[in-house]
Amino acid sequence: MAGRLPAAPPILSGFTYVRPLGTGGFADVFLFEQNMPRRPVAVKVLLQDIVDDSLLRMFNAEADVMARLSAHPSILTIYQASVSADGRPYIVMEHCPNSMTNRYRRELLPVAEIVALGVKIGSALETAHRAGLLHRDIKPSNILMTAFGAPVLSDFGIAASINARGDGEIFAMSVPWSAPEVVDESISGSIPSEVWSLGATIYTLLAGRSPFEIAGSGQNGRDQLKGRIRKAQYTPIGRSDVPASLEALLQRSMSKDPARRQASAAQFAYELQVVQHEMGLPSTPLEVAVDEWAAAGAAIDFQDNSLRGPVRPTVEHASRRPQRASRSPVRRVSLDGTVLAGSSPSRPARSRWLIPTIIAGAVAVGAAATVAVLTVTGVF
Repeated sequence: MAGRLPAAPPILSGFTYVRPLGTGGFADVFLFEQNMPRRPVAVKVLLQDIVDDSLLRMFNAEADVMARLSAHPSILTIYQASVSADGRPYIVMEHCPNSMTNRYRRELLPVAEIVALGVKIGSALETAHRAGLLHRDIKPSNILMTAFGAPVLSDFGIAASINARGDGEIFAMSVPWSAPEVVDESISGSIPSEVWSLGATIYTLLAGRSPFEIAGSGQNGRDQLKGRIRKAQYTPIGRSDVPASLEALLQRSMSKDPARRQASAAQFAYELQVVQHEMGLPSTPLEVAVDEWAAAGAAIDFQDNSLRGPVRPTVEHASRRPQRASRSPVRRVSLDGTVLAGSSPSRPARSRWLIPTIIAGAVAVGAAATVAVLTVTGVF
């Protein structure tokens, strides 16, 4: 839905709307300010008119996956997820002011910075894999820069379980960074295809273009790129400051045969550390969650299509107050105390003198009050 205007922002309790940040095919992203604690946040909101069971499954999975992984320093932090008052599901996330797409299109990025970024994102990806999850959409625009200039992996909107097989697979892809087997739709995602996408992303950040794009040719349509990706003929980056060992690493990661690629994201990151050593650079730490963390917690349910949000408690409360007996129908009584027709006979009628007695009493009280006032004012 390129070029469309964002929908109206939702009204969220505890948040103040600031401005729109971007639009997508299924959601809008807005900048809000959280009131307590006070901080800027990005809020991703599903479009109201396209929410269906399939989209809810993807949205719930994205929120659960990000919540599970966002403790990692190189994965975007999620703060909360819920449903707005007008029924739109939303996710509240860390606000990142920039993305790597904006940077590589404007400037030539330093090799040292991109190699360090590759180690960090490789660490994040390895952590996701050890938790049994595939990202399936690794590309420059999904690597954001925090306010402190650190890269973080974002957008787990089409994430899936590593063990998912068979019916219900979604073949969503970003073609310039997708592996041949994903382009051919023979598989929707795997660890080797993730390694390919990571290698293609690092290549793009260094070259300023995607790996199989021919600059200035005008022949970079979707089908043309698919054809080149299937052949997997690697083209060198063409920068004199990119060492041969880094070119060889990237070429291996984008091998047509998945078995020839690095066996894991951790192996890819380790080989980048070796390149750092050869370049005389400090080694970027490989930050991977321990196995005990990966095995903790319940498995993420990718089939959950419930509209999860604020709910009212339904637990019955046992009251200590005695139950009142059911009231009798309303009785209608005339001024002289006679019960009129159609009234309940369950209680005896009041005396016919009850109403006149009450009226006489009220008159007497009023007269006494008048006497008291006149006495105080000196009339008597």
